[in-house]
Amino acid sequence: MKKKILLIVWLLFNIGLHAQKKIVQKQPNIIFILADDLGYADIGCYGQQKIKTPNIDALAKSGIKFTQYYSGSTVCAPARASFMTGLHTGHTAVRGNIGVEPEGQFPLPNSSITIAMELKKAGYNTAAFGKWSLGFVTSSGAPAKKGFDKFFGYNCQSLAHNYYPDHLWDNEERVELTENLTKPTTYSGDLIQQKALDYINEQKAGKPFFLYLPYTLPHVDLTPPHDSIYNYYVQLFNEQPLAVTDKRNLNKQFVELYPHAAAAAMVARLDKYVGEVVAAVKKKGMEENTVIIFTSDNGPHKEKGGDPDFFDANGIYTGIKRDLYEGGIRVPMIISWKGKIKPGTETNHVTAMWDFFPSFQQLAGRPVSRKVDGISILPLLMNKPVMEHNYLYWEFHEQGGKQALRCMNWKLIKLNVTTGKVLTELYDIDKDPSEKNNVAATNESIVKKLETFMKQAHEKDNNWILLPEEK
Repeated sequence: MKKKILLIVWLLFNIGLHAQKKIVQKQPNIIFILADDLGYADIGCYGQQKIKTPNIDALAKSGIKFTQYYSGSTVCAPARASFMTGLHTGHTAVRGNIGVEPEGQFPLPNSSITIAMELKKAGYNTAAFGKWSLGFVTSSGAPAKKGFDKFFGYNCQSLAHNYYPDHLWDNEERVELTENLTKPTTYSGDLIQQKALDYINEQKAGKPFFLYLPYTLPHVDLTPPHDSIYNYYVQLFNEQPLAVTDKRNLNKQFVELYPHAAAAAMVARLDKYVGEVVAAVKKKGMEENTVIIFTSDNGPHKEKGGDPDFFDANGIYTGIKRDLYEGGIRVPMIISWKGKIKPGTETNHVTAMWDFFPSFQQLAGRPVSRKVDGISILPLLMNKPVMEHNYLYWEFHEQGGKQALRCMNWKLIKLNVTTGKVLTELYDIDKDPSEKNNVAATNESIVKKLETFMKQAHEKDNNWILLPEEK
C-alpha cells in the first residue's frame, strides 16, 4: 500500500512538472508596462472615480489583479533597479535618485545582471521605450550594456520632467527635437509610443520578444497635449484656472492652468497607450503567446500641481511618493495572458517587483537564479501553489533615511535612520491597512524580531545608507 501511495505521489509530481514545462515550451512574448507615479487607486479597476481608464480596466478583466503588490521603491531609479536585477533595495546597486553629469543617474555597475540580459541568453529580442534612469549611454548602466537591443526615450529621469524636450536617445544616438526649443511641438509620450507600436509590428513569428515600456506618464510636469482628452476633463472638473505666477506652475515651456484636468488627462493618455499596445498585439495574432503586465513604480506624487487627495489616488492607504507607508509602495499590478490566466481573477498574494526576475526566467526556460530576492509567481498565474516571502524590505535615501519591512501581517517602519532620533512604527496590516495605529510600544518582541530581519536585509554600500553601527 505504501509503495502504491509513493507511486501516485511520484506520478502527480511528474504530471505537475510536465504541465509546467508545457507552459514554457513555447517561450511567450513579455510586455512589461511601467507607469510613472501612478497611485494604487488612480485607475478605475482599483477604485478611481474621476478618471476613466477603460483599457487598463479591460486588461484587468482579461487576467489577474493583484491587491497586495509592492514596488521596489518609493521613487524612480531604485524601483527600476529592483525590477531589472530582482533585488530589493537592501541589495541593489542603485538605491536612490542620485544624478550624474552630463545627464542621467547613478549607473548599474558592470556586475549587475539584468532580466533583459537573461532573456537575451534565452533567445529573446529585447527593447525598451520610455525612461531609463539607470545609467548614461556611455556608462556601465547604459541600456545597450544591460541587455537591450533597442532603446528609445529619455536616458535621464530629471530631463523626463519636460514632455517637450530638445532631445531623446535612440540607442546611443542623440535625437534632436529642435522644434521644441521655440514652441511645444513634439510630445515625447506620443513619439515614444509610436516607436513602441512600430516595434511590435516589426516582430516576426517564432522569435520571442521582451518589450519594456517605462512610460513617463503621469509624472510631473503636468503636461498633456491640449486635445479632446484634456478638454473633456477641463469641462468635467470646472476648476478655477491658476495664476501664471502660481508656484505649482513651474514649467517654463508650457503654461498649465488646470492641473486637475492635466493630471487626469495624463492618466487617460496612459490608458490610451495601453489600449494601443493590446490592440497591436491582437492585430499581430500574438495574444495567446504574449504576457502583458501593467504596474507602477511608486505611489502618487504631490508636486507642481499633483493632488492625490482630490483624486483619492492612494485609496485607503496612508502615504504618497517618497513614503514607505503603503500609499508610497503598494501599487496596482495586472497580468494578462490569454488562454493561460483565468479572466477576472483577483489575488491578495503578497508580491514584490523583484519577483519578476525569476518569473521571467521561468517563462523563458532559463534556470531560476538563487542570487536574487524574488520568488517566481508563475505557479500562481497557473492557479498552483506558490512560495511565500519570509519578508519584504525597502530602504529609502532621502528625508533622513527610511526603512520598512513587511513580514506576514506586520509592517515595521523606521524614520530618521541617518539623521536625528530614530522613530519606530509597527502596524498590523491585516487589521490596519491604513497604518493609523502604531502598536510598536505594545509589541516589543515583534519589533525586535523584525529589526533582526532588517539587519539581515541591509547590505552595506557606502554610496547609500549607512546605519549608525556602520559609521
